Amino acid sequence: MSRERPPEPRVVEIDATGGLDSATFGPGLALACRPVVLRKLGRDWPSTRAAGRSWRDLADYLLAFDVGHKGQAFIGAPAIAGRYDYGDGADGFNFDRETLTLRQTLDRIDQAAADPALASVYMGSLPTDDYLPGFDRDHHLAFLPPAARPRVWLGNASQVACHYDTYDNLACVVAGRRRFTLYPPDAIGDLYVGPIDHTMAGQPIGLAAGAQPGDPRFPRFAAARDRALVVALEPGDALYLPKLWWHQVEALDPRNLLVNYWWDGFAAGPDAPFATLMLAMIAIAERPPAERQAWRAFFDHYVFRPDGHPLAHLPPERHGILGPLAQGNYGRIRASVMRLLRGG
Repeated sequence: MSRERPPEPRVVEIDATGGLDSATFGPGLALACRPVVLRKLGRDWPSTRAAGRSWRDLADYLLAFDVGHKGQAFIGAPAIAGRYDYGDGADGFNFDRETLTLRQTLDRIDQAAADPALASVYMGSLPTDDYLPGFDRDHHLAFLPPAARPRVWLGNASQVACHYDTYDNLACVVAGRRRFTLYPPDAIGDLYVGPIDHTMAGQPIGLAAGAQPGDPRFPRFAAARDRALVVALEPGDALYLPKLWWHQVEALDPRNLLVNYWWDGFAAGPDAPFATLMLAMIAIAERPPAERQAWRAFFDHYVFRPDGHPLAHLPPERHGILGPLAQGNYGRIRASVMRLLRGG
């Protein structure tokens, strides 16, 4: 049976000045698995107000929480213009890595912003619970689950390669402007994705999105480019990105800071879908094409369920472990999987 392709996604925008609650955000916005711009969500954060005064005021605000831990920073020569990517370096990238304290990072960002001859600096994904304990009290978002903890990303003007996250993501701009170029998950085949196990920061990237227009290596990218969604954010604005949405992120000003939160909004338990994908690679990916098609039909029937529940023709009491996961079936299925993996 043929199925119509879903309508092309768009970016929803709402004014978040008055805040949100979990009931409005979860079922009302996140369930659609589409990007949402939350204008002015963080405009009254102390960090945003400090950044509005000066970079030094923002630095002083952050350093009041700093415990002195060091983190890894990307250091880019002026020639790369803040575009961190693959390259000819010894590790296969076009930038170096240095271990810096937060104070050193803030100072070097400020110096590079004032002198274009200096290397740019980018430090990302710092968990504030570890690096800036207490920061979360000023940046609490009641509509997010408690497990969603803030992280900070700071640097000079930069372009971070097109990638995806396996968690839902809320990205809140504190200092500088940001531009996000978004591609839906099903554009993956047109983005010419790079290696899974040789990445800049953990996730594979879409090589075509960062290439020059018309690059002959990536003929299918035109289809993805035509579907791109571009979002411009000012300080105080935020973007909700559902998991698996591809995003290229540009920090447009000489000094930038972003706060983000990751969580899995629809998890039934601790097992992550990406682990299932990796296991399927070794169990299915190199089987004969006809057998892969057979397994595709079974995955559709039992997992993706385009035609509804696989046992809808039977009364609920006869669904067995295919009944609701919350009624103990999560643990039953998991135990069965673990026995199979042990060869039992």
